Amino acid sequence: MRDGIERLTQNLGQVIVGKHDAIRLVMVALLSGGHTLLEDVPGVGKTLLAKSLARSIDGKFQRLQCTPDLMPTDITGTNIWNPQTGQFEFMTGPTFTNVLLADEINRATPRTQSALLEVMEEHQVTVDGVSRQVPTPFFVIATQNPIEYQGTFPLPEAQMDRFALSLSLGYPTEQEELQMLQRLHDQPQTNDIKPCITLDEVRELQRLSAQVKVEASLQQYIVNLVRATREDEEVTLGISPRGAVALQRTTQALAFLDGRDYAIPDDIKYLVPFVLPHRMIPAGGRRAKAIVDRLLNTVPIP
Repeated sequence: MRDGIERLTQNLGQVIVGKHDAIRLVMVALLSGGHTLLEDVPGVGKTLLAKSLARSIDGKFQRLQCTPDLMPTDITGTNIWNPQTGQFEFMTGPTFTNVLLADEINRATPRTQSALLEVMEEHQVTVDGVSRQVPTPFFVIATQNPIEYQGTFPLPEAQMDRFALSLSLGYPTEQEELQMLQRLHDQPQTNDIKPCITLDEVRELQRLSAQVKVEASLQQYIVNLVRATREDEEVTLGISPRGAVALQRTTQALAFLDGRDYAIPDDIKYLVPFVLPHRMIPAGGRRAKAIVDRLLNTVPIP
């Protein structure tokens, strides 16, 4: 399956200039069956990345612009009365897709944010007591602006815990920004991107990724890192067991992307800053990433 991975990476690189690490991490989240939170300023390519990924895997794409007046049924769908048939008919919401972009998710109210909890974890939507499966693969890319907080509703811990990875695209370098302008006329637009991998191939990649071997010593390393956050005096809320599962799954996906059927300690160390900090609540105004960096230097490596 290496050819499929390389085609997907090249396809995304056609429209996303210079963000190789971000593309790699998003692919890790996709192959691990998780979701991605992009915390970044506007205009750095978050929407472009999500749309390009959907077209590259020949999947359905839906964009959800979160606002305070957005209702839960605007996300999940709702039953509507059909006078011609005399019955209620279910109208699907944007969650019935392969790639869902939840733009500025922290502008939606907590009630609306909670509508994503079930579908992100169980890949199903329950409306009026009836559960319906969403298509597979199902991948959520949510964004929030880390600068503008007026009129926003911070994501609760349960919501943050459902994102496998949290990362920032960041501004391009001077050369990358110049290259972006130079390629403006002949650079492929999102609608011009051709599918380079099928949904069946994505499902197969996810299945193979889950078979990557994680030795017992590495699993113990993951447990030690997670438990260290719970026992640290600078942490109010440590990492949940779901966080440990996410760290192992993303570790398997990263090893798979690198062409290995086994994980190594460096895979875990590389992913920890993207998997753990957003799940923690530091004490006394401390920074979660600084705490994680300290734990990486103190927890013994197998």
